[in-house]
Amino acid sequence: MKKIKDFTRIFVLWLSVMVPNMAHAALEIEISGGNAQQIPIAIVPFSQDTFKGHENIANIISADLRRSGLFRVLETGGVASRPTSISQVNFGDWTSLQAQALAVGKVEVLPGNRLKVSFQLADVLKQTHLTGMEYNITPSQLRLTSHKIADAIYQKLTGEAGIFASRIAYINKSGNRYALQVADVDGVNPQTVVSSNEPIISPAWSPDGAKVAYVSFEKKKPIIFVQSLMTGQRLTLASFKGNNSAPAWSPDGTKLAIVLTHSANSQLYTINADGSGLKQVTKSSAIDTEPTWSPDGKWIYFTSDRGGRPQIYKVSATGGEAQRVTFDGVNNLSPKLSPDGRSLAMIRFDGSKFKVALQDLASGQVQILSEGAQDESPSFAPNGRVLLYATRVGGRGALAAVSADGRVRQRLTQSGGDVREPAWGPMLN
Repeated sequence: MKKIKDFTRIFVLWLSVMVPNMAHAALEIEISGGNAQQIPIAIVPFSQDTFKGHENIANIISADLRRSGLFRVLETGGVASRPTSISQVNFGDWTSLQAQALAVGKVEVLPGNRLKVSFQLADVLKQTHLTGMEYNITPSQLRLTSHKIADAIYQKLTGEAGIFASRIAYINKSGNRYALQVADVDGVNPQTVVSSNEPIISPAWSPDGAKVAYVSFEKKKPIIFVQSLMTGQRLTLASFKGNNSAPAWSPDGTKLAIVLTHSANSQLYTINADGSGLKQVTKSSAIDTEPTWSPDGKWIYFTSDRGGRPQIYKVSATGGEAQRVTFDGVNNLSPKLSPDGRSLAMIRFDGSKFKVALQDLASGQVQILSEGAQDESPSFAPNGRVLLYATRVGGRGALAAVSADGRVRQRLTQSGGDVREPAWGPMLN
């Protein structure tokens, strides 16, 4: 009984610091650190970029690139020229500014309350055109389009996929009211998916970004729901006897791994996305919880105290003998696999502090990435370069992010609010 009590105490600690909500406030981002070899880039203000009620595209692109830690966005106020295409660029102006890359563009008003947004990216040193794109959009899509332009710039100059057009989900609590919210990756445009006077926990994105699974206590017990972000329609996925918790989508979106207690201790199951086809995956006398899938869908990683203390194991998605994955540290919990399947993020408890750690699965080498004492819920960005997690700042819950190499750190806070249990969504088409 003692090991179960100890294991439960850890999760009670997490629940006790779970988060409040500022329903209409954007998250504020503070950035520290950066890559030693940042790419100097100039973003020329887009012509006609400041329509009434519209976003400033150049500012959004600049902010996105700065947050990555890989770019040094240059001030362009001292350059008189404001080109809107590469053909208009006097490269000497930008060479003297020491820019290596230059982005230019414009916004044009089209009939039917639509906009045409175009941009081009140039290599200043070689004086060549690198890439460009045009978007025919509605005014409400201007912010998303700005993020997509930042992604295109990021990918062209780094060779990696950008993440700025993705979204994040998190849990907020304001007074006695809990809410599951979804926001742009920069914390702007928060939207409430569901709210309740009872706790809401464990948000999980479907692979296509169209749905979110979560656990609600609105019926006085934990029940798993799946909700469409487009229509608001929701499905009761799991409402079995006992507790229903910890939903995790399979990579192909056809199934979820869940945790049930309806016949024993917490054990892992899989269930089809429509609520049919329940199958038990682990059968033990231990507490097995917090499932997450490998990117190839063959394995489910999970937390278990079957060795005496919480550690991370993996089991075939069809069931079988579990294999232990973590051995160092007092406790290791909350596993998350990187998109390429090479790294395992987790929360490591050293006896006094909970921190985000990253383990190379080939070598077993572990790096501690976070600096807090009560960090939890790590979640990878779609490109695997950044980890989002929950922490505590000034006695309140906050979100933080750290690059996978530990060099760049961000803190996302809301004035007067608390946030917890972040989940980074997939890229938007």
